[in-house]
Amino acid sequence: MPRFEYLAEAGSTNDELVLRAIGVDAASWSDLSVVVTDNQTRGRGRLGRTWMAPTGKSLAISLLLRPLLPGGEPLAVEHFGWLPLLAGAAMTRAVRGVVLPAFEADVEPDAQQHDADGMGGVEVSLKWPNDVLISGYKVAGILSELLPDARGVVIGAGLNVSLDEHDLPTITSTSLSLVTGTAPDQDVVLASYLRELTSLYHDFVAAEGDAAKSGLLGVATELCGTLGRAVRVELPGESELLGTAVALDNAGRLVVRDRENDELQSVAAGDVTHLRY
Repeated sequence: MPRFEYLAEAGSTNDELVLRAIGVDAASWSDLSVVVTDNQTRGRGRLGRTWMAPTGKSLAISLLLRPLLPGGEPLAVEHFGWLPLLAGAAMTRAVRGVVLPAFEADVEPDAQQHDADGMGGVEVSLKWPNDVLISGYKVAGILSELLPDARGVVIGAGLNVSLDEHDLPTITSTSLSLVTGTAPDQDVVLASYLRELTSLYHDFVAAEGDAAKSGLLGVATELCGTLGRAVRVELPGESELLGTAVALDNAGRLVVRDRENDELQSVAAGDVTHLRY
C-alpha cells in the first residue's frame, strides 16, 4: 500500500522522500507513496534554482514512482522521460479544475491580469517540460529525480496556492488565489492532483510505457501550450535553438522546427522561453 506522510516543515520534500525510498525502511515505501508539506524551506527547481514560499501558502508534493509492468518486471528506464510530463499533465488538469469553474462563476481575478483572449478568458496550460502556466504566469513546477538504483523516480511538484503579490518569487509567477480571488482548499487541490496523476500513471504502465497507446501523448499534446509557439531553447552546452515548437514525439521530446534551416529537431532537455514573435 502507498504511504502518505504530511510534514509540518521540510527542507525539500524530494530529499525527504528519496531518503525514505532508499533507507532501511525502503520496502515500506511502495509505488505512489507521497510526502507533502506547506512549509518547504529549501526547495529546488530545475537548473539548481531555489524555490521557497511563506508557510501555509504553497504546497510541495513529492511522489514516489516504482513502475512495474503487468507481469511484475520493472518498466525500462528509457520510458522514464515521460514521467515528469505525466506529472505536469496531471497538475495542469488539477489547476484547471480550480481555475476554470471560478471564471465560469464570474469570479474576477484579485490582483493580476490573466486575460488569455481579451474577453476575460483564462488559459491553463503545460509549458514543456515541467511548468504549469495560467495565461502565461507560472503557478506550478515539476522536478524529477532518479533513484540511485534507477528503478524508481521521485517526482516533486511545487504549487503556488495562496501567495499574494508580495510573496511571488518572480514577476512571471502567480497563485491560485490571485487568479480566482479566493483561497482554494489545499486538500482538495492535492487530492485532485494525486487522482489525475494516478489515473494517467496506471494507464501508462498498463501500456508498458507506450505513451501513444496509453493516451498520455494525446493528453500532453492537448495540454501543452508550448506547441505552435515561437520558442528559444537553451540547450546543454550553452547553445540555443530558435524556432517553432510543433509536436511532442513518442519519447516526450519537444520537436522544434529550426528557424535557420527549417529542419526538425527533437529536444530532450533544455530551458524553454516562449517568444512573442
